[in-house]
Amino acid sequence: MPSALANPHGPIEIEYESFGAADAPAVLLVMGLGAQMTRWNVELCELLAARGYRAIRFDNRDCGRSTHCDGLPLPDIGGALRNGRPLAVPYTLDDMAADALGLLDALGIARAHVVGASLGGAVAQLIAARHPARALSLTSIMSSSGNPALPPPTPAAALSLFAPLPAVRSRENIVADAIARYRAVASPDYPTADADLERMFGGEYDRAFYPQGVVRQLAAIVANGDRRPLLRTIAAPTVVLHGAADPLIQPACGEDVAANVPGAELRIVPGMGHDFPVALSEVFADAICAAAARATA
Repeated sequence: MPSALANPHGPIEIEYESFGAADAPAVLLVMGLGAQMTRWNVELCELLAARGYRAIRFDNRDCGRSTHCDGLPLPDIGGALRNGRPLAVPYTLDDMAADALGLLDALGIARAHVVGASLGGAVAQLIAARHPARALSLTSIMSSSGNPALPPPTPAAALSLFAPLPAVRSRENIVADAIARYRAVASPDYPTADADLERMFGGEYDRAFYPQGVVRQLAAIVANGDRRPLLRTIAAPTVVLHGAADPLIQPACGEDVAANVPGAELRIVPGMGHDFPVALSEVFADAICAAAARATA
């Protein structure tokens, strides 16, 4: 897959993949915490291409085959939260948003329909708020507003995020651990077969196992804080998609995003958790295309 120099001052190289005609309206897919671009499953990308869009998925910095920020420190997230002191971060969500825009620049794309999931939803929100000329529309999926009053993850979902990795980091152990964490937040009504999970997480391990990047990305989202004032400035047509059964970023979080973005459409999906089941590809595509159609109109 190709890569592009997204931040010439860094530099940050971004690995990406494109589906659909090069001259079709671009849909930029921003993935979440520590998740590689392959979590935007091929079925969804091909659906978007079939509907006349150019779907672009990419690895965020510190993840997958994009630049790993090895020289940057690992933030003490737990210590900062326990002691109530400001969290020092090596980079911010705005830096990650700049990477995404740098990728568009490298591809010669002036404006795109911006789609983000989880942490990627926060990055997409920042693009739409701070760089309105670049965002034709916004689709915020399973994300939050950063409002500190919103409900936290369930205990099991929090454990899936914060539990330590296995002491022996063999491929077998890491894949089994990833599957266990996935099941704690997955869609109860749209289960993914064990064999498919083994292929997905085995492929991710083989492609790029890099847990240090997860820590730095997590610090960036923790330090970003309350985005509601920014959300209220977004003018791009917006659809907010959220799972009714999401235990990690609970439905109230998506509702709060929709309540703060002027004119946003809220879509709550029964039986959906915090994942991308192939069975829901049409649902995701419909939400993205609905936001894009509003922009066109």
